[in-house]
This record gives sequence, C-alpha cells and structure tokens, in this order.
Amino acid sequence: MSIQGLPGFRDFYPAELAIRSHVFGAMRRVALRYGFEEYDGPPLESLELYTQKSGDEIVGQLYSFVDKGGRDVALRPEMTPTLARMVGPKVAALKKPIRWFSIPQLFRYERQQRGRLREHFQLNCDLIGEAGPLADAEIVALSIDVMRELGLGPADVRVRISDRRLLTGLLSEIGLIDGQVALAFQALDKLGRSEYGPRRRALLAAGATDAQIARLETLPGIRVWADLERDFPAAAGHGQALAETLGALTAMGLADFVDLDLTIVRGLAYYTGTVFELFDAERTLRAICGGGRYDGLLEAIGGVRAPALGFGMGDVVLTELLRDRGRLPGPAPSADVFVALISADDRPFVLGLVHTLRDQGFRVEYSFGEPALGKQFKQADARGARLVVVVGPDDRSRGEVVVKDLVDGAQRSVPTPELVGVLIAKGCRQLSR
Repeated sequence: MSIQGLPGFRDFYPAELAIRSHVFGAMRRVALRYGFEEYDGPPLESLELYTQKSGDEIVGQLYSFVDKGGRDVALRPEMTPTLARMVGPKVAALKKPIRWFSIPQLFRYERQQRGRLREHFQLNCDLIGEAGPLADAEIVALSIDVMRELGLGPADVRVRISDRRLLTGLLSEIGLIDGQVALAFQALDKLGRSEYGPRRRALLAAGATDAQIARLETLPGIRVWADLERDFPAAAGHGQALAETLGALTAMGLADFVDLDLTIVRGLAYYTGTVFELFDAERTLRAICGGGRYDGLLEAIGGVRAPALGFGMGDVVLTELLRDRGRLPGPAPSADVFVALISADDRPFVLGLVHTLRDQGFRVEYSFGEPALGKQFKQADARGARLVVVVGPDDRSRGEVVVKDLVDGAQRSVPTPELVGVLIAKGCRQLSR
C-alpha cells in the first residue's frame, strides 16, 4: 500500500530541514538580540478563540472539528490569539514590556500556490505593555533585521507601512461614514487586485459616491508625508504616531527599507493602529511578513487592558525569496571528522576515541564494517567530513593517530592527547553541550 502525504503539507528531508534550521536560526538570533523571550502554546485550541476575533477570512480556512470530549476545536491558524489567551491571566506578574517570540506551525485550508501551503511555520514577535510609537518602530526594525541577518537588503525587500488611525481619519475626510468605513478598509486592502471590483460595488451599494471612491483610489499615490499633508490636511493630524515611528526607523538607519503605503490595512479584525507588511522588492511573491498594533485584543480575550503589537513572518515565502536570491546555504556535511581503522584489532580503540571526540562536541562518524581504508576515505568524503583520523596498530603502539585533511591533502601524525587541539586548529566546530 502506498500512502502519500496530504496536499499542502511538507516532508522535511535532511536537506530541507537544514534550510529550515538556517532560517529559524536567523530568526532566533535576531529576536534574542532584541531581548525577546521564546514561548510556545498548543497547536489545538478552542474554536471560539478564532471565531470571535480572527476575522471572516481566517475562520473560513480553519481546520476545525469536534473532539472526543464534544468540544469544538481548531488547529491554530495564527498565534496571536493564543498569545493573548496565555498572557491575559498572568499579565500582572509578567515584567513589562513583555517581549515574546515563537516559531509555531500553523494550519489553514487555503488554495495552494507559490509561497502558500496549508501548513507553514511563522516567526511571531509581540511586544505588550508599551503604547508609544517607539514600540512600533522596534517591531518593524526587528522584522527588517531578520532580513538583514539572512543577507537581504533594501533592493531585495521592502516594508510597506500605514496606520489604521490615520486611515480612519482619511476616510472621514473623504466623507465615508459608519458601515461604509469597514467596507472601505476592505476595498483598500484589495486595490489593484481582481478582488477589488466586488469591494467597490459593495461600497457603492452602501451609499458611497463615485467621487468619494475616486478619492479613495488616490491613496496609493501618496508615498511621502508632504503629499499626505497637501491632499488630506485634516487627516494628517491622525498620523502623528506613524510619523514618529518613521522617524525612529530613520534614526536606526533603516529608512532605506521602508515605504509609506496607505493601502496597507491588514485583513485581521483586531488591528487598531500601525500596520505593516514586508514584501520582496519586485512584488513577485505574496507578503513575507505582516503585523501591527492590536491594543484591544488582550482585553477581548483575556479581560486585561494592555497595549500590544506584533508581527508574523512565514517561512514558505521567505524561503522562496532566499532561493531566488541565491541566499540559501549549500548542503551541510553530516560529520566534521571521520575515524578510520586499519585492522579489526583497532575497533575497540576507535570506538573509545569516537565517543571521546563526541563528548568534546565534535560531529564524528566511523564505519560500522571493516572495509578497506580506501573505501573508508570515500565514505568520509561522501559524508562531507573535513578530516579523517586514521587509527592503526603501529600508531596506537606509539600513542599516536594520523590526521588527513581532505581539503588540502596535508597529513601528519599527532599524539593522541593533542588530537582535540589539532581538530580545533583545523576549524572543526564544537557543538555546545
């Protein structure tokens, strides 16, 4: 019987897992440099956690079912509601501001396409307990620095940033009211895409005029602050927080990565302030990262009033971009050192030496059989080993081993007690213990 994996789900063979580990490693390093602490939560949550707060789009993509206890549950499609549920009851005891990050696996039943699967991993970084624009700049800067850690620059990726408070002011100045505002947010989110047409018609049906919609459609052309103040002088006052965030990013030296874009809305229902998305510069892929401020979510889920913001950065699109830019690492060796034997009598010594070197943190392999020395060297080369340590009866009697460098061909006898130092000098990395 042949059983295949489910569509939209991935198998991670060693080469693919090495790429994933490379990406996750960069994410973790940057988050830790920003003082963030790692957390995790369950992949299965109460369905209500999402139907109440995540918005119609995500609810329609849920993997949900009734468990054996009769509970309505769902595989997590995003991490922010879990974060809010976890922080709510403990917020008083947690040091402020709370800086947490996680790299959860998430599940959404979506139409598959390049950069979009039905499961993915996602870096989530959230900052809770700080309402000012510097916190917004901190979160945006963190997302940019993950790109920089992976070797990507302003020519590769762009952050498009806006603010829902500013957008609300703009829609008010245009003359949109009540239910029209929510429809206008949806229309903005789809501007330039095939989904925009139905959103525009919904706005007209709700009473918006062609003239008002025409002004709405001018927002993509506003790319600098001076244009905003010229075209929407009354609304510009609602953008003070965004202006300060942009100023902070400039002071950090990151302005070259950032574009003002008033079409950025974010589809999730809980965003309240700054919103941003990170794309490849050529816009050939879907968003790599998206986030913003969600000041009301903790109160809605956990009953605790606390300002908060964060982002999610998916691994699928990011890996596609790194592949396009030639930024993925090559195949990694499975061992740095291969210990070869000359005779069967060398086996006990080899086993002891291999275990000693592994205790020292080196990646070491050896042959389980007793093939000829030449075949052992081929095996070492196939495993990517840099060095071969050869053990033979004569060398053992002198308390030595022979070290052969497979890169430069150099070979020399080394006293066994000095072997660890020679391996370090040759660049063999010791894994932390």
